[in-house]
Amino acid sequence: MSHPLIALANDRDVRRAASFRAKAAQLGGEGLRADFEEEKANAPRLHDAGRRYLVTRGGKPASERRRNRDEEHLGAALVRHCRETGAGLVLPGDEGELLPIDYKVRVKPGPADDPATKGIERVDLLALAAGDRLTVAELRFAEPGATRIGVGDTPLRALLQGLAYVAIAEACRSDVSDEIDERVGRKASDEPPLLILLASPRYWELSRKREAQKGAAWIKEMERLAREIEVEVGVGVRYLSLHLEGEPGWTYDEKGPLLTGGPRLGPAWEYGAGRVKPRARPRPRPSAPAEVIVEPDLSRPVVPYAVTGQFTAGDRIAHPVLGEGVVQGIAGPGKIRVRFEGRQSVLVHERPA
Repeated sequence: MSHPLIALANDRDVRRAASFRAKAAQLGGEGLRADFEEEKANAPRLHDAGRRYLVTRGGKPASERRRNRDEEHLGAALVRHCRETGAGLVLPGDEGELLPIDYKVRVKPGPADDPATKGIERVDLLALAAGDRLTVAELRFAEPGATRIGVGDTPLRALLQGLAYVAIAEACRSDVSDEIDERVGRKASDEPPLLILLASPRYWELSRKREAQKGAAWIKEMERLAREIEVEVGVGVRYLSLHLEGEPGWTYDEKGPLLTGGPRLGPAWEYGAGRVKPRARPRPRPSAPAEVIVEPDLSRPVVPYAVTGQFTAGDRIAHPVLGEGVVQGIAGPGKIRVRFEGRQSVLVHERPA
């Protein structure tokens, strides 16, 4: 079976910091709509295999941090926080609340190496947004002191992965909605689904500090893709920042990961960050003024040069060393410019005897 969005998310140019902006510029809502529909048509269905999306996890809960599982532990902490407080995460822009339902949700029944579902992983966070809108969130985490983010990870890859999982959830909407209803007593509405790229502030900072990603160009392309996906595909896209208290932002107890404080959602970047400023036109370099050559006044006789003499432009003078020349003008107090054959010199004049 073909999974074009999964294949696109794993494309080399999508995964490279130096090339993902150019790759994003090649994508558009119309092409992604076709990929989305194909992804839906070929979506794996757990219920057909007698499996469930939301399962009760057994075994011993995580008791210590493992950096390669930060997103999983963060997802577990978010779900636990909202379950224990009875409140969702407040979305910016008066868009209501986001209620996390489950983390690392399995969406394929076969083994990892099954060719029919190769590349499909787990949904980082399955949630309901305002109006019980079915929501898929892609989590990305970099702790406050981090100096780099994962190799092969770019915001564009996160967007395409998330869009693929939204397509799968949409294809299995009825089954997923029934399980959510069993879990929290709320069914997913018929409203088009929502995709959220939810990352720590440091992740977004590092994404913008990469040498190949500096500037607003890649943000501009990501914002454009979000608008076109919403129009063409019907999926709302939000880029959000998840603010936590402490480092990394959670601890562990007998129940597993536990947030150290209340989480807060905000925009991934400031307003206008994607506005690309036009390059300033280079200022023309001032050119040296064209040299104006004063021709000799033939009505005046050639006079011997002397420092006590007084000369004006056009005078012809005879210098004992430099030969015959023509005065070009004043070069300053008590000085004149004289053009001799092949050269120009500054001489003094009007000196007292």
